[in-house]
Amino acid sequence: MQKITTIPQLPLRAKDAHKGMFGKVLIIAGSRGMTGAAAIAGRAALRSGAGLVRVATPASVLPIVASIEPCYTTIPLPEGRDGQVSARAIDIILSVIEDNDVIAFGPGLGQSSGVKDVLYLLIGCKDLRLVIDADGLNCLAKSVSWIRHRKASIILTPHPGEMKRLWGSVFRTAIPSDRVQTAVDFAHETDCTIVLKGAGTVVAEGEKFYHNETGNPGMATAGSGDVLTGIITALVGQGLSHFEAAVLGVYIHGRAGDLAAAERGQISLIATDIIDSLGKAFQEQAQ
Repeated sequence: MQKITTIPQLPLRAKDAHKGMFGKVLIIAGSRGMTGAAAIAGRAALRSGAGLVRVATPASVLPIVASIEPCYTTIPLPEGRDGQVSARAIDIILSVIEDNDVIAFGPGLGQSSGVKDVLYLLIGCKDLRLVIDADGLNCLAKSVSWIRHRKASIILTPHPGEMKRLWGSVFRTAIPSDRVQTAVDFAHETDCTIVLKGAGTVVAEGEKFYHNETGNPGMATAGSGDVLTGIITALVGQGLSHFEAAVLGVYIHGRAGDLAAAERGQISLIATDIIDSLGKAFQEQAQ
């Protein structure tokens, strides 16, 4: 294994730059009762430099998601009676895939059959850059054939519980107690970039790994993972490799959390405080 310690940087922006140069991002997220997950991921992507962010979400909750942040656009998706994306959304998603540089899938989507159908479609799309989080990960864990079907280039962002479920879908052995070994072994077996979240987040790809040292216990709050999804997706959209985007993403996410905790305190920290501190975190890192 090769330990990486260097934190990547985004290149300086040209004076004549336009929004099309900084990534078109599609975030498929949200369901009835989980509108915040979609909005948080979308807002985090915007604050992380994405030039254009679209949030695709079930039609019935779209007005709520759209009202939270006016700077992303929205795409209404067909849904089932449970308020989750249905398989009828596949045609709409297929029609917009090529107009995006990267797609994030999972925050607040639920685990209905329709959600699983859409995810299976996406992982089978050759050359697609795809970030999978939350319910997307849980849907993957219920499939025993997803690796054989995979053609997309994928970043997986599990917390320890999600990682344990994913491990069981791939290996018949017990999950290692060592977090670095777990992430490296899973990355090697699946040919994905792995972001194993938690205290000391580990990023792994192939035989290389990065162990993050930013962040604090106040970040153990609902929506924090959705923020990270938005950050990493935006960085992929700006041209970083998957490993670079994941490393810079977890570093910035943790640093923004540290800045927010210094102002608010760990107890009172919420996910939107992390987003509000992203600007300062990026400014520090660019110096």
